[in-house]
Amino acid sequence: MLRTILILIITLIVLPIVAITMDQPLEGPILDALLDILKVTLGVALFCFLLSEATGNYSQVDKLWSLLPIGYAWFFAWRSDLEPRLVLMASLVTLWGLRLTWNFNRRGGYSWKFWAGEEDYRWAELRKMPMFSKKWRFTLFNLFFISLYQQHLILLFTLPALVAWQGADQPLGWLDYLAAALMLAFIWMETVADNQHYRFQTEKYRQIDAGEARTGEYADGFLQSGLWACFRHPNYTAEQAIWLSYYLFSVAATGRWLNWSLAGALLLLLLFQGSADFSEGISARKYPAYASYQKRVGRFLPKIF
Repeated sequence: MLRTILILIITLIVLPIVAITMDQPLEGPILDALLDILKVTLGVALFCFLLSEATGNYSQVDKLWSLLPIGYAWFFAWRSDLEPRLVLMASLVTLWGLRLTWNFNRRGGYSWKFWAGEEDYRWAELRKMPMFSKKWRFTLFNLFFISLYQQHLILLFTLPALVAWQGADQPLGWLDYLAAALMLAFIWMETVADNQHYRFQTEKYRQIDAGEARTGEYADGFLQSGLWACFRHPNYTAEQAIWLSYYLFSVAATGRWLNWSLAGALLLLLLFQGSADFSEGISARKYPAYASYQKRVGRFLPKIF
């Protein structure tokens, strides 16, 4: 686990630097916009760190995961004098963010006390691990991974907007419309997956609270129908695909199929790989039937054979 975290942190630092130095550099107002937003990101990361340490709730970054990209996308659109492609990108990010915020809220993620709300169960599981038996170790993990790493990753996967800004003289074309259609399709997929999971969890705990005999997947304890019969994590699949689709706008604007702004989406893929490893380890220990499910159903893509 520690090795995975260190790899993610080092990659966050090295990959964007290597990528941006080998690609067309940012200059003028585009570079100024990036430097301005980096200050905001650092400030928000430090605020989340201090708040989580003071309250003992380590899901402060989670509360902002769906909100900050909206602000970043519209900030870049505003600084570009509302360049049409950046406005389209910001509008799609807004749709993504509002839906994800609504889903997070109905699961108890927010509270009128903004520092409260439900904490991600995985942080509690992590704190039980021997490597975090000393409080100062988890404090460092909170600072460098939960707060700094995740906040800068959130910014990084929105940065295809800056490359798209570099190609502001290129009018909207077929690839822009394809990227928009793909984002909408994967936002719909994520919505369906989240709704299926929410309904399942609500019914499962209703049966438990009522003392009813559970059968089928309710007896197993985890969802295995709908999209979850095709993927073990259809919501993760959709989330990763959304930001890969978002990257296509930078390609449409510049014609550079491989540019430095892909770093954010790649790092997001790595994060979801590690997150899925950890959450599936918990599920396998908790639910005896989960190992069979893992053999039958693919993690992010359907199993063909």
